[in-house]
Amino acid sequence: MKYSLITQQKNTFPIRLLCQVVGVSRPCYYYYRQQMAKKREDGGHRDMLAWIKANDALRDPSYGSRRMKNALNGLGYPVSRNKVRKLRRKAGVAVRCRKKYNMTTTSNHTHPVFDNLLQR
Repeated sequence: MKYSLITQQKNTFPIRLLCQVVGVSRPCYYYYRQQMAKKREDGGHRDMLAWIKANDALRDPSYGSRRMKNALNGLGYPVSRNKVRKLRRKAGVAVRCRKKYNMTTTSNHTHPVFDNLLQR
């Protein structure tokens, strides 16, 4: 309650003065602000983790960190590529690379076929 009062009035009065009036130390107030920021951040992370898991289940599993970052930024979650990597690791989602298909034999061609003279 005291800390929320300081947060409300911090634009009007100096924080040092508000802490003295309310009777709390400045480090305790800043610790409170830091904890509140972490709680808000964790809430946003939960939403992003849920979206990442749903996206992996519904879409192509080759969604990498770049495409995922662009998608999350488009949804309104400003995150960096490294943050997306950490969230993907936390969610247990890994990129599955597509294996390149190499065609080894082409039987439908117009080239001349030579006789097997060595009988191999």
